[in-house]
Amino acid sequence: MDRTLEASGAEVSAAVGESEAGSSNAGTGNRLSFFSFALTVVIMFGLWVVLSGRLDAFHLSLGLISCGIVAYLSADLLFPSRSKGLLAQWIRFARYIPWLVIEIIKASLHVTYLVFHPRMMDLIDPRIIKFRSKLKSDLALVTFANSITLTPGTITVYVSIDGDFKVHAIDAASGDPLPGEMEERISKAFGEV
Repeated sequence: MDRTLEASGAEVSAAVGESEAGSSNAGTGNRLSFFSFALTVVIMFGLWVVLSGRLDAFHLSLGLISCGIVAYLSADLLFPSRSKGLLAQWIRFARYIPWLVIEIIKASLHVTYLVFHPRMMDLIDPRIIKFRSKLKSDLALVTFANSITLTPGTITVYVSIDGDFKVHAIDAASGDPLPGEMEERISKAFGEV
């Protein structure tokens, strides 16, 4: 019985030590949380002003309130508090965007070719492509799914948290590159290589 008490006493003191260590790091976490919240509000409010085009006090105050609510609910999505090397990740992601724009333009030209071809009905061969992505983080999976959907000729129909994808492609040429280079570039952008 004494051993049980000693063991449980050791467990309690270990738990207390962990909670004290957690509370000493809690101040740092709160600062990071506030920083990510504030930065999200600033980014979103800037977009609000640019896209709304309304600069009167009523619309600016509604925009600020809306941005504050959305940032409160989703600040950890853009700026995870435990993530190290966040600036490097954003720089890598910024390098991914021009590549994606070029791929969207190329896919747009391909779909335009299909639509205006005299044998359009013979060339369009819709299909569902299933594959499993090697991406791990939720944000990387969402970025991959959105990148596929942004590329003309393909639409992400289903994505699971385990990385199972179902993608509708307008023809074989549109679906052949999946997962391919796009997944590799997203993997590098989010540091999952």
